[in-house]
Amino acid sequence: MLHLSDNALAEIGECLRKIEPQQFDAAVDEIAKAKRIALYGVGREGLQIKGLAMRLFHLGLRTAMVGDMTTPPLSQGDLLIVSAGPGDFSTVSALVGVAQDAGARVLVVTAQPHSETARRADCLLTVPAQTMADDQGDVQSVLPMGSLFEGALYLAFELLILALRDRLKVSPEAMRANHTNLE
Repeated sequence: MLHLSDNALAEIGECLRKIEPQQFDAAVDEIAKAKRIALYGVGREGLQIKGLAMRLFHLGLRTAMVGDMTTPPLSQGDLLIVSAGPGDFSTVSALVGVAQDAGARVLVVTAQPHSETARRADCLLTVPAQTMADDQGDVQSVLPMGSLFEGALYLAFELLILALRDRLKVSPEAMRANHTNLE
């Protein structure tokens, strides 16, 4: 089974190479200028979004996961980051509407750049990878279902953090100092 790791890693690498640099840079800009950031994703995408929220917090940014009791209301100058790999989820769509009605901007991370949710985004980051929306047919990842998108998200988000760390001039020591001591 370990021989499949070469295929999986190659597939993830190919997804990352296909991310448009302009979209990546625009996502960094949106995050860097936001006053507050709320994040949301469903299922395993939600786990990757939680990891991004944690790293943004480590950078010293004001972040919260949608649904947590301490999530502040969004307004002008704030940013909602949502993951919608397969394109559309009813919860994501509803949250996009609420955020935009309140004056916040929305960054949508997806594999389906022509979906309704993607069209409503103020900023779009396309991670071109297989999701549950297209995991059947002739061309399939060695990884099951939406795992290719989720694995690519993990690395894409870590690369966003590195770019933000440089942009915001946050040292690795400062990031570490923001890590919890309650583990």
